[in-house]
Amino acid sequence: MARMSDPLVVGRVIGDVIGCFTPSVKISVTYNSNVRVYNGHEYFPSSIATKPRVEVHGGDMRTFFTLVMTDPDVPGPSDPYLREHLHWIITDIPGSTDASFGREMVEYETPRPNIGIHRFVFILYKQKRRDAVKHFPSARDGFSTVRFAEENDLGPPVAAVYLNAQRETAARRR
Repeated sequence: MARMSDPLVVGRVIGDVIGCFTPSVKISVTYNSNVRVYNGHEYFPSSIATKPRVEVHGGDMRTFFTLVMTDPDVPGPSDPYLREHLHWIITDIPGSTDASFGREMVEYETPRPNIGIHRFVFILYKQKRRDAVKHFPSARDGFSTVRFAEENDLGPPVAAVYLNAQRETAARRR
């Protein structure tokens, strides 16, 4: 179970996006082959614009995973009435590989926060079998990670990591 010092608790990922869970595998998220995501760290949107490499550490080639990337702070963290905004879904990721071996069911959308600091959350679920995920959202806004997991019988997450980003001004990009 999550501890009060857990970055997912401190960052309100647990509560706003997912419920408590016990991690059983690890994921690493890397942008541009050298920008690794660490829980709660802030990144410039320009450094996370391209599709990241997501690696699953744990499981085996007979185990399949689903990855969801979402922004729970849309349009802004003080009034996130469009919560959540879906950025990416990949299914059928074999254990101990990277997400490029899975099936991209919702195309990657570059994070573009407009107001305030946004959290971009990567959640990994273990599938019961290959091709288990059948229900996909019709829109990116108003997405619910919890509802998606329930509709597809995914159970609790097995891993999660999140980053923070805010709009870059021209001066910050230099």
